[in-house]
Amino acid sequence: MNTKILGYRRENGRIGIRNHVLILPLDAVSYTVCRAVSHTIAGTVSIYHPYGRMQFGADLDLHFRTLIGTGSNPNVAAVIVVGIEPNWTNKVADGIAKTGKPVAAFWTDGNGDFKTIEMACRKAKEFVQYATALEKVEADLSDLVIGYKCGESDTTSGLAANPAAGVACDRLIKIGATVMFGETPEITGAEHILVKHFATPELGEKFLAVFKNYLDLIFSKGEDLLGSQPNQGNIAGGISTIEEKALGNIQKLGKSPIVGVLDTCEEPKQKGLHFMNTSSAAADLVTAMAAAGAVMTVFTTGKGNNVGNPITPVLKLCANPKACHLAGENIDVNLSGIMSREITLEQAGDRIIDAIVRASRGQYTATEVLKHDEFALTRLFPQS
Repeated sequence: MNTKILGYRRENGRIGIRNHVLILPLDAVSYTVCRAVSHTIAGTVSIYHPYGRMQFGADLDLHFRTLIGTGSNPNVAAVIVVGIEPNWTNKVADGIAKTGKPVAAFWTDGNGDFKTIEMACRKAKEFVQYATALEKVEADLSDLVIGYKCGESDTTSGLAANPAAGVACDRLIKIGATVMFGETPEITGAEHILVKHFATPELGEKFLAVFKNYLDLIFSKGEDLLGSQPNQGNIAGGISTIEEKALGNIQKLGKSPIVGVLDTCEEPKQKGLHFMNTSSAAADLVTAMAAAGAVMTVFTTGKGNNVGNPITPVLKLCANPKACHLAGENIDVNLSGIMSREITLEQAGDRIIDAIVRASRGQYTATEVLKHDEFALTRLFPQS
C-alpha cells in the first residue's frame, strides 16, 4: 500500500495538504471587507458565516474555538483576521498565532472599510508571497488527521460504501493516522454496539453520557428524531428507521478501537480513531472536523451530496450506480462495483486509499473543482 504523500510542514510540525492564505472574518459584518481583500489579492480564500455578535457562554466559546481551529488547520499557511473591534479580533489572531504561522489582525472600528481593506491587502500580498515560496516535502498518510462523514445515505451506503470506508479506516489507523467521526444523533439505535468499540470502559461511559445529553436536549424541546432522522432523502433511498440508518452509519468506522471522545471542534491529542460530538448536518460536521485539524474529509454518500469546505478537500465515495451516473461530477470514487460483485470490499478499500493519497499529493477533489466552499458554524444557544 502506497502511503507516501507530498505536503507542507508547518511551523508546529503538522503536515498540511493544501496551502491557503485565509482571510477570516470574526463576524458577519466583517465579511464584506474580507471579500474585498480576497477579490484584490490572488491566492487568498475568504469564508462567510452569519455569526459573531451577541453570543454568550458555551456558544461564544465554541465560536472562538471554531475560528481559531479553522485558522490553525495545517492546510492554512497564513491568516488575516478581520473584525469590528480589536479585542475579539486579537483573541482569534492570538489563538492562531500559537501554531507559529504568520497571522495579522485588522478591524474597522476607527478605520472604516477603505483603510481596513488597504491595510489587510498589503499584509495579504506579503502572506501570499510567503506561502507560494514554501516547498512541499515528502510525508506519509500517518502524518495526517482525517475526518469521516456520511450524507444522503441510502441502502447502498450501509451495504457497500460505508463498509468499504471501514476497510480504509482500519488501514489508516494501522499505519498510524488519526481519524475522527461524529454525527451523534445519527448513532441512535446503534449506540449499544458502538460503545463496545471504545478502547476502555471509561471512554465508553463518556461516549454514552455525551450521546444521552444530546438526545435529552432534543426531547427537552418536545421533539424527537422522527422526520429528520431518517430524512426524506434517506427514506426515498430505502432506509425506513433511524436504527437502520445508524447500523449502516457505524460500518464506516471499521473494527479499530476508539481511543478518544472529543467536544465539537476539539483537536485530538493522540493518534487513532476518535469520536467527536457533532450534529449530523454535513456542512456543520465538515467545518467542525476542519477546525479540529482534519486536512481532508472522507465522505460516503448514497443518493449524492455535494457539500465541500473552504480549506479542506472533501473526498466523495458512492456505491449507488444511479447516483454515480446522474451526479458523477460530485463523486471521486465510484464503488458501485461492490453492489454488482465486480469488486470486493478489500479492493474498494484499495481504491479509497489510492484516492486519499492522490488528493494528499495535490489532486483536487470534485468539491474543490466545483468550488464548493460551504462553512457552517455550529450554534448552541439563541443570541442575546
